[in-house]
Amino acid sequence: MTMKIRRLHFLSGLTITLFIALHLFNHLCSVFGAEKHIAIMTGLRGVYRNFIVEGILMVAVLVQILSGFSLLAVRRKTSVTGWEKLRIWTGLYLALFLVVHLGAVFAGRLLLHLDTNFYFAVAGLNTFPMNIFFVPYYALAIISFFGHIAALHGSRMKLVVFGLHPAEQSAIILAIGICLTVVVFYGLTNQFRGVEIPAAYQILIGK
Repeated sequence: MTMKIRRLHFLSGLTITLFIALHLFNHLCSVFGAEKHIAIMTGLRGVYRNFIVEGILMVAVLVQILSGFSLLAVRRKTSVTGWEKLRIWTGLYLALFLVVHLGAVFAGRLLLHLDTNFYFAVAGLNTFPMNIFFVPYYALAIISFFGHIAALHGSRMKLVVFGLHPAEQSAIILAIGICLTVVVFYGLTNQFRGVEIPAAYQILIGK
């Protein structure tokens, strides 16, 4: 049973990772401005913003969270190394983030009737005191994503690649995630200066 759960966890995680890769690429493009971010998002939505793909993603998220908690009962007793413990904590944060973030996105779309685009993301991120919550909320999500991958790599990888041992390879993966987080925040904050939040999105910052 545990092997089946691990396989489901891996497959659902792989599905979610493919989407997150596209999503992070989109956010990286924010360094070129809001218009570029929205244009690329519009193109990517042609791939994932449909009933079938969104349905697969929602099922993958549900499977990922449920299987993750099932495996947690086993792993918390056997985890010894730092990478194994990092895998647990990053997995817990990602589960929490996915529930909260998806809830917010669907509430924005279905209840507030907003296009959950660049402005939906940056409204709270650039408004005090809301950014006190949103900055660590988003930053930890990206870092946890790369940290989870790094931890999985560090606990399973046995080969030395380009003279780098598994722990060093994992450290590089985590470092890439931290650097990418900085770039994404540069795009979603620095580029926001001078960009006016459309009236429809003012509700997100209490105006």
